[in-house]
Amino acid sequence: MTRKKVKLAFIENNTARKSAYNKRKKSLVKKVDELTALCGIDACAIIYGPYDAQPEIWPSPSGVQEVLSKFMTVPEVEQSRKMMNQESFLKQRISKSEKQLQKQRRDNREKETTMHMFRCLNAGNIVQNSMSVGDLNDLSWMIDHNLRAIGRRMESDDRENIIHQSPPPPPPPTAPNNNEIAMMGHGHAGMAMNNNDLIQSQMFMDMGMNGYE
Repeated sequence: MTRKKVKLAFIENNTARKSAYNKRKKSLVKKVDELTALCGIDACAIIYGPYDAQPEIWPSPSGVQEVLSKFMTVPEVEQSRKMMNQESFLKQRISKSEKQLQKQRRDNREKETTMHMFRCLNAGNIVQNSMSVGDLNDLSWMIDHNLRAIGRRMESDDRENIIHQSPPPPPPPTAPNNNEIAMMGHGHAGMAMNNNDLIQSQMFMDMGMNGYE
């Protein structure tokens, strides 16, 4: 069973806020411990809270001092490159939410225009005469976009059909009959054939035909 998504907002109730603080603090320390063990990095945690007289320190005061000393040896540009405070974190979340909102608006607009396009196609005309210039431009773009997609699909299908079509096989050779053989020698000296010659010629042609088969 998945856990319900928590709304990131200030908890007004003091008791519920204190309970959430203690749970998240333990979870944060556990995550830092897992991060150092799994990834082999140096990390520490210093947690200040209104419910504790002393800040929560992990792993120990000496361990925290060692990590901070290493951090201070890093150039200042590298120190601040990925550093984030509450203000920068909120700005990052707001920017990400705004981009998601813009994307969702574009998707909704595209779906709305697509549905209106199909209504117009079914009716055979513009079903809403009160459409603005922007709505008409979006509708025109959607129609052109779908027509281009259909054209590309038809061209692709035509190319596939041409590739898969094989040329027809050549017709098999046919042996000439007796009349055609006689006509071949008609009017030419030395080409006349008697019946025996015709029979022998037919036999040779039949043997040649059997060889083709």
